[in-house]
Amino acid sequence: MGGDRRGDLSDAEWERLRPFLPVSNGRCGRWRDHRQVIDGILHRVRTAVHWRDLPERFGPWKTIYERHRLWSADGTWERLLQQVQAAADAAGEIDRDVSVDSTSVRAHQHAAGARRSTARPGQAKGGLGRGTPGRMAVAEPGRPAGGGGAGGEGLGRSRGGFTSKIHLSADGRCRPLSLIITPGQRADCTQFVPVLEKIRVPRQRVGRPRNKPDSVAADKAYSNGPCRQYLRQRSIRHIIPEKADSQAARRRRGWRGGRPPGFDQDRYKKRNTVERAINKLKNHRAVATRYDKRGYVFLGTVAAASLVIWLRT
Repeated sequence: MGGDRRGDLSDAEWERLRPFLPVSNGRCGRWRDHRQVIDGILHRVRTAVHWRDLPERFGPWKTIYERHRLWSADGTWERLLQQVQAAADAAGEIDRDVSVDSTSVRAHQHAAGARRSTARPGQAKGGLGRGTPGRMAVAEPGRPAGGGGAGGEGLGRSRGGFTSKIHLSADGRCRPLSLIITPGQRADCTQFVPVLEKIRVPRQRVGRPRNKPDSVAADKAYSNGPCRQYLRQRSIRHIIPEKADSQAARRRRGWRGGRPPGFDQDRYKKRNTVERAINKLKNHRAVATRYDKRGYVFLGTVAAASLVIWLRT
């Protein structure tokens, strides 16, 4: 297994991840070595190389591809991300001043043409699904249904062309907390509530997952009544600048227009954390350009890249 090992998991990173990995249920054969396969997946996520062109040191390319596809389908990548977040939270290493934003990703022509099938992908053998109770398992995250054409796979047309959009929240240390994939033309504000609802940092011992940030910062794309009302209902302090037309409409109404929303300029400066988190994600070439046909597989790709960011921050 010689050759360039740049990008592989270090021993310390592997030890942080190993306790949360699926274990074999003993009925479907043995797993190929997790570390070797994960290194192969991360190599592909980092370089966007064709699956068939993966270096031989990672083992059979089809094994690596199937592991990634199945772990994307049953939510294993997202659960691993949550468990690493839980370990960081237990150590007091999460800055809960959250920022929300989105980024468009150009879809390669190879991302088109997924079959219009409504059948759900199978569970990974011995994974954290129905077959084997996972270690420190948490509620299974929602996944795109897929099989409904380009829109069902998170592909659409925007001014950037054939694109997907990644909606995410990030903590104050530039690490993704939650992820959603939509077609590229989908408005940012429509995914504001789902992104925040998807934040679930499990507690390592007893208690409900942490899902309420200390504060939320977002740009003017999220400056509307439903977004502000949701944050008020959850008693979450928020910093969202008011649009110029909203300011003018409020002033025209006089005292009936109400008071202007509070705005903390210093706190808003920290919103760049989500922009930096996006830059870290797009350092992975399979995230910067979408090659995956299925929406759930691309979500798994982005989750794997996020997992690397958490392990290396």
